[in-house]
Order: sequence, then structure tokens, then C-alpha cells
Amino acid sequence: MITETYLNHPTFGLLYSLCVIDAKSALYTTLYAQRLFFLVSTSAEQLEFSPITRQEAKVAVESRLRLLRRSGTRQDYDQLQLVHQQTFQ
Repeated sequence: MITETYLNHPTFGLLYSLCVIDAKSALYTTLYAQRLFFLVSTSAEQLEFSPITRQEAKVAVESRLRLLRRSGTRQDYDQLQLVHQQTFQ
């Protein structure tokens, strides 16, 4: 099941989740332009927005794709592959 996740950034407005990076962080992009990327880390107290370049975001998604391919989660891999193609190509 695909769920869409959004966050409200204090300066850039609504952000859209591209993928989970690890247990405590996820990659987000601006909703409409998809030109600004943020690594959002969670802790018990707060969310931390770290801006990253388009290239860094692409590398993060590709790393996650490699992890999913090795772990054998085909459905998650296919969904993220589609996100990669739509966002970076």
C-alpha cells in the first residue's frame, strides 16, 4: 500500500516524502517544483531539516535502491525505482 507523507517546512511550505533513508531519517522535496531537497531527521524532541543538493538526494535514493535490491523487497524496490525515474530523469 502506498501512502503519501507531507511535512510543513517553516520557510519552504509543504514538503513531499520521496523515501525513507533509515530508521530516523527520510528524504523530502518541495511539493510542486521538486527542486529543493531535505534530509529530515527525527528525534524524540524535534524534526531537523537539512537541505541537500539534488545530486546528494539522487545518491541517497540510489543507495536505498541498492539496499532494497539486496534485501529482496521487490515491491518496495519497484516503487522507489519509479520515484527515482520520475524525480531524477
